[in-house]
Amino acid sequence: MNMTSFKEIISTLPRRKSWNDSNDFFLYQGFWCYSFFIEGVMSAQQNFQSQPSDIVICSAPKTGTTWLKSLTFAIVTRTTFDGSTNPLLANLSHDCVPFLEVDLAQSSTNRDPKNPLLATHVPYSSLPRSIIDSSCKIVYICRNPKDSFVSFYHFIARRLASKDMKPLALEEAFELYCQGVSNYGPYWDHVLGFWKASLDRPDKILFLKYEEMIEDTVLYVKKLADFIGYPFSSEEIKKGSVDKIVSMCSFENLSNLEVNKSGKHREGTPGVIENKIYFRKGKVGDWENYLTPEMAARLDSITLQKLNGSGLTL
Repeated sequence: MNMTSFKEIISTLPRRKSWNDSNDFFLYQGFWCYSFFIEGVMSAQQNFQSQPSDIVICSAPKTGTTWLKSLTFAIVTRTTFDGSTNPLLANLSHDCVPFLEVDLAQSSTNRDPKNPLLATHVPYSSLPRSIIDSSCKIVYICRNPKDSFVSFYHFIARRLASKDMKPLALEEAFELYCQGVSNYGPYWDHVLGFWKASLDRPDKILFLKYEEMIEDTVLYVKKLADFIGYPFSSEEIKKGSVDKIVSMCSFENLSNLEVNKSGKHREGTPGVIENKIYFRKGKVGDWENYLTPEMAARLDSITLQKLNGSGLTL
């Protein structure tokens, strides 16, 4: 199937206004998304061939993706580069880890054979079969929905500001979010898909929470390294390798690198975006500065209801 027929299919899907006025969200396989990404998802579902050595970083947008990519990339490449030559110091982490529905949608071969990492925002049930069926590893990160909403809202607002456009009012975007209308949402369905899969296949899927990782990053970096098959030796731990990775990938360090203050991601494409837009605060609980107590209570009650009986709390 080619891009024209993808576009034809997308034009028949249910649509809703998105958080910016210029593009609508379309509903594909139960999740809302911009048409540009849905084309990539359809194409990846048809064409992508996963390798057993692949490590797939999965997340809904703005849940700690940039940080998890950086940590995983640093773990995997730690014997190839030292602390001053790691590509993360000169490139945005999204440029070090290819994005399934954009970079690899047409062909799985469009990647560095030495880099087993790729990333996606696709919900578990819509991943290409080859990822679900192969023995590759999946690492998933989730975040409190209140912080995730606020982070995504600011991401859109800053992106639009760079084009002299305005986003929806926060209250309107919040209303859509509560109805499940957000990029790759409903958010709860996204999290639950990976949560349930991780209970069924704990050897294949590592399920992480942003807040817990912030709390004890060293512990989780070791856990992550073990899981993806790049464990730290006791020698490395003694030498402080884990701490070095944690500090190289910290929000403070990454957000202050020249490339992340002035560089651009996907330059020359419709998806061009300033690197600094990926770095705002990275704080837990920042939602308190933007949501009223009523909004917070409403989101909490939706979350409780959606996750009821799953054994998961956010």
